Amino acid sequence: MPFPADFLWGAATASYQIEGAVTEDGRGESIWDRFSHTPGTIENGDTGDVACDHYHRWPEDLDLMRELGLKAYRFSVAWPRIFPEGGGTLNQRGLDFYARLVDELLGRDITPVVTLYHWDLPQALETRLGGWTARETAERFADYAATVFGALGDRVPQWVTLNEPWVAAFIGYQTGRHAPGHTDLRKAVRAAHHMLVGHARAVQVYRSLGLPGKIGITLDLQVATPDGDSDENRRAAELGDGYTNRWFLDPLFHARYPADVEALFDDRGAGLGDALEPGDLPAIAAPLDFLGMNFYMRRWYRAVPDGLGFSERLAREGDDTTEMGWGIVPDAMGEQLARLRADYPPIPLYITENGMADREGVGADGRVHDTRRIDYLRRHFAVAEEALAAGTDLRGYFVWSFMDNFEWGFGYRPRFGIVHVDFETQARTPKDSARWYAGVIRTNGADLG
Repeated sequence: MPFPADFLWGAATASYQIEGAVTEDGRGESIWDRFSHTPGTIENGDTGDVACDHYHRWPEDLDLMRELGLKAYRFSVAWPRIFPEGGGTLNQRGLDFYARLVDELLGRDITPVVTLYHWDLPQALETRLGGWTARETAERFADYAATVFGALGDRVPQWVTLNEPWVAAFIGYQTGRHAPGHTDLRKAVRAAHHMLVGHARAVQVYRSLGLPGKIGITLDLQVATPDGDSDENRRAAELGDGYTNRWFLDPLFHARYPADVEALFDDRGAGLGDALEPGDLPAIAAPLDFLGMNFYMRRWYRAVPDGLGFSERLAREGDDTTEMGWGIVPDAMGEQLARLRADYPPIPLYITENGMADREGVGADGRVHDTRRIDYLRRHFAVAEEALAAGTDLRGYFVWSFMDNFEWGFGYRPRFGIVHVDFETQARTPKDSARWYAGVIRTNGADLG
C-alpha cells in the first residue's frame, strides 16, 4: 500500500535542545537553564547555553531542510523567549524570531508544525508558583498560547499544545531526572493534570480565534509488556500502561482518568484531590484535530513489592539496542497503533517523533555512515505502511531529530540527528541517513530499500 499523496514527511527539534542564545534578545530563564546548571544533573556538566546555535544559524539549517526535501518541520517555541517572567510583559524580539522562522519555512515550501510546550517552562513560574503543580500555570500557558496564536496563527497550519506531558510531569516532578528536579509523586500527579488543563485552555483559545489550522497534542506512547509469564507481571504491565499511556489517553478521549491508576495514586497518598475541579474532564476531552504519537520503545514490567508496585526495563538481555539502551522494536509501534484503533475513537494520527541515538562521527571520507539508523527508520516506516493498510489514519511522520542536539540529562553524548553537528565548530554534515531519507521523501516511500 503506498503512502497517501499528501503524506507529511518531516523532522523535529525542540527549542532548548537546539537554539542556544539563552540570554539574548530578552529571553528569560527556563527551568532547564536552572536545572542544567545545577551540578550533577547532566552528563559531563553539559548545558543548552549554545547547543546547535540554531538561534543564529537558522537560515543555514532551513536551507539544509530544503535541500533534503523535507515537507514539514516540527519545532517548539521557547515560552521564556515570549514571556521572560511567564506572563505579563511581552518580549517582542522573541516573538519576532519565530515569525521570521515561520515565514522563511513557508518561503522554502516547508510546512511549519509548531509545538507550544516542549518542557522549557519559565523559571519565574516555577519559583513563584511551583510550576505545573499550580493551576495558575495552566492559565498563564493559555495566555502565552493566545499570544503565539495571534502572531503566527494565520500562517501556521498545525499546532501541538504539549509534547510528552508524561515525561514533563513524572520524570520532572517524581523522579527528579528532568527539570525542575522534584521527587514527589503527589506533585507529579498534580502537574500532569494541570498540563492537561493547560492543553484544554489552549485548545479553547484556539477555537475561539477561528483560525484556519489544526490543533492537537503529542503523547509518548510505549507498549507495556509483562516481563515474565505470571499474573502478577501481567497486572504490573497493565498498571504500567495506565501510568504511562492511559493516564493521558483516557481523559483526552474518554473524559475520565483510569480507575486502576487513580486507586494506585490514592493508595500512595498522591491522588488528584482538589486539583480536579468540576468541568476539567469535559474540557480536556474536547475534540482534537489530530493526535501526535512519539514512539521509541517497549517497556517490560515486573511486579515488585515497593514503589508503585512495578519495575520496568527498556530492553532485555540479547535485544538489539540504541546508544540510549532502548530496545529496537518496530513491531511494538505497530502494536501501539493497533491499540489506538481498537480502544480509542478514530482520529488523524501523526508520528511526531521516532528515531534512534548512536555515536557515529564524521569519517575520513567526510561522511557519517549511520547504517543502523537507516535500517531502524526503514523498518519503522514499513510498520507505518502496514498500519495504513490496516486502517490507521496516519497523516505524517517526523524523524527525531533533524540534527544532533542537547539530549536532556544525557547531554551531548547521544546523537539522534540525521544531520551531524560538530559542537566545537557548529559544522553541519548530513549523515547517510539524511540522504536516504531524502530519497524516501522524493518517492513518497515507494521504495524503502
